Amino acid sequence: MKRKLLASFAILAFTTTLSADDWLRFRGPSGSGVSVDTESLPTQWSPNANVAWKAEIPGAGVSSPIVVGDRVFVTCYSGYGLSRENPGEIKDLVRHLVCYDLKTGSKLWQKDVAATLPEDPYTGVGVPSHGYASHTPVSDGNTVFVFFGKSGVHAYSLDGAELWSVNVGKESDPWAWGSASSPIVFQDTVIVTAAAESQSIIGLDKSTGKELWRQEASGLDGMWGTPALVKLDDSRTDLVMSVAKEVWGLDPNNGKLRWYSAATGADQAQSSIVTDGNVAFAFTGRGGGSVAVKVGGMGETTEEAILWSGSDSARFASPIQYKSRLYSIANGVVTIVDAKSGDKIDQVRLDGAVRGAGDSVRLIIHRR
Repeated sequence: MKRKLLASFAILAFTTTLSADDWLRFRGPSGSGVSVDTESLPTQWSPNANVAWKAEIPGAGVSSPIVVGDRVFVTCYSGYGLSRENPGEIKDLVRHLVCYDLKTGSKLWQKDVAATLPEDPYTGVGVPSHGYASHTPVSDGNTVFVFFGKSGVHAYSLDGAELWSVNVGKESDPWAWGSASSPIVFQDTVIVTAAAESQSIIGLDKSTGKELWRQEASGLDGMWGTPALVKLDDSRTDLVMSVAKEVWGLDPNNGKLRWYSAATGADQAQSSIVTDGNVAFAFTGRGGGSVAVKVGGMGETTEEAILWSGSDSARFASPIQYKSRLYSIANGVVTIVDAKSGDKIDQVRLDGAVRGAGDSVRLIIHRR
């Protein structure tokens, strides 16, 4: 697969004058995917143009890098599952967390975690689409936390010292497609969506790894997105997530369900939700579409919460909201939707986009 070949030699590109804020989690600040840096980003990219450095990584992966101070962290895997023709022996699967210097690209350290077996095999349409390093790390600025599915959650200092590791489940989702939800940090808690591993969402003490709470729900089957934290006021923050056919709002202090709303008719939720602080936007596939749901309330909120619904889907790629517009990608086409009404504004086909299950395109929205 073309994407796997690209992943085996990562290109981490930064302009030499970049002074961006830390990018501590999947999709950056609040999971929005929008940079708050005031420096303009390049509009042209190539193997040579606007590339500060390139660094080889020890294997394939589809997780995103994060930036903590002067360091870049990214995950990948090796030993098994690099091609359909010759996947190798599953016992040789190893996951890696690698740290690079932000300015030079030199590798500072690498941590290897052997697979906990039995692991989901590299067959069918699921695991081969994303491999075994799909979870983006998260940091609180002092520690890096990484979720490796059945191989557990691990915490490291910025210098690579292992602080703790815990197991959060060894099960498989009904399709044996593996997991992809990235961990997030809320105050002193690392929140892990172990949907495939134990049908659970789990809160871990960030200092010790001790399990603080666990909520199990069969509704987590078919969910691969990353939740968002939405601060409603000074006393309340909701953990909002898109699941099959619904949107949930949980209490991040204990994982308990505060509210839920019907959403699209999709029986799976592969992409992450995006929110403007008051409304959550979900784009799904496989018989679904798009929906805008008002955040907050208690119990079932469907009747008053759904602001609009549409037919535009994204499936794998998570949407972006920038100002009054939503941007989603499916099959190499960018769809632009009005965030307030749900009306379609435009569609643009991306040059060079590759269509097919598992292929993805990253959209960069930049400020002038």
